[in-house]
Amino acid sequence: MTGDFDILPLTEPAAVRLRELEQRLASPGVSSSPDYAGLLKEHGTLLKIVTARNEVLELRKQIEECTLMLEGGDPEMTLLAKEELPELTKRQDKLIGELEERMILGDEDSERSVIVEIRAGTGGEEAGLFAGDLFRMYVRYAEKMGWKTEILDAHRTEHDGFREVVFSIQGDGVYKALRYEGGGHRVQRVPETEASGRIHTSAATVAILPEVDEVDINIRPDDLRIDTFSAGGPGGQHVNKTQSAVRITHIPSGTVVVCQDERSQHKNKARAMRILRARVYEAQREARDRERSAARKEMIGTGERSDRVRTYNFPQNRVTDHRAEITLYALDRVMGGEIEPLISALLEYDKHRRIERLTKDMARDPSLLLKR
Repeated sequence: MTGDFDILPLTEPAAVRLRELEQRLASPGVSSSPDYAGLLKEHGTLLKIVTARNEVLELRKQIEECTLMLEGGDPEMTLLAKEELPELTKRQDKLIGELEERMILGDEDSERSVIVEIRAGTGGEEAGLFAGDLFRMYVRYAEKMGWKTEILDAHRTEHDGFREVVFSIQGDGVYKALRYEGGGHRVQRVPETEASGRIHTSAATVAILPEVDEVDINIRPDDLRIDTFSAGGPGGQHVNKTQSAVRITHIPSGTVVVCQDERSQHKNKARAMRILRARVYEAQREARDRERSAARKEMIGTGERSDRVRTYNFPQNRVTDHRAEITLYALDRVMGGEIEPLISALLEYDKHRRIERLTKDMARDPSLLLKR
């Protein structure tokens, strides 16, 4: 827990809302209503929060009782209290940490799968190679976590790199883990094609988009323009004479998605719609965030592609995240998919920033709890 901040008051509206939901879910005919699935999902999320909240309240009572036993002077009761108090405190701190993560960092997208977009930036062919390295880093991390990956679209370079690669990572809590990966990634190393041994600096951008279903966002067919054309690729690869490539334009937002990695027009269209939903949803989510509290505006996982978030220095085997100011001399392991230390540091850093901001806002406006 950070300083004197107490997370429990933030859970009170959740307890009230849970009681409301339980009454509504118990009413006749609710299972046939259009929003039944959404109500069940919200109930499951709130139940975890309220269960942890009730456990913390119970542990606080037990800790208070143990403290009184220590002050009571009875040798037997004092010994018992000394044995129980550390374990009770440990359990309380663990639950409070989980509540802080759910209430401060968690949102409706935390448990979603994601669509990752990696694009080569400055640096020519070397930037494309670095984009490929980042792609493989995330795939290896996903494998370690037991998540499933699928390439949705890719524009390859001649040397096993990517001008752009779009892929999904599917599993529970993927967005919560990877939300901070969005932004500019910079690499410093000697390219294989560099005869003089000079270190070059190249860059790639990463965007992390929560993946959404059709029920999560309403995209009207009338708002779409769908064009088909023949697919093509570098060096004449993947060229075909059929109209398999698909371009979908979301007219209201101007969002355009092109997919041509598959030979099937049907598959390309399905993949393009997955990407389109994610991009439109993310744009709407960012607009909502701009209207919310300062605590949410200051979150570090905005995914702004212009921000330089991390540097990968190969000669020094060093990786530095510039937000949490963490440096690891284990770049070889990081590129092998061992990015948990970076993810944990960013989660903790963002949580502390939000708690500090929220504490200040609550001091100015106690009614903030009711506005969240």
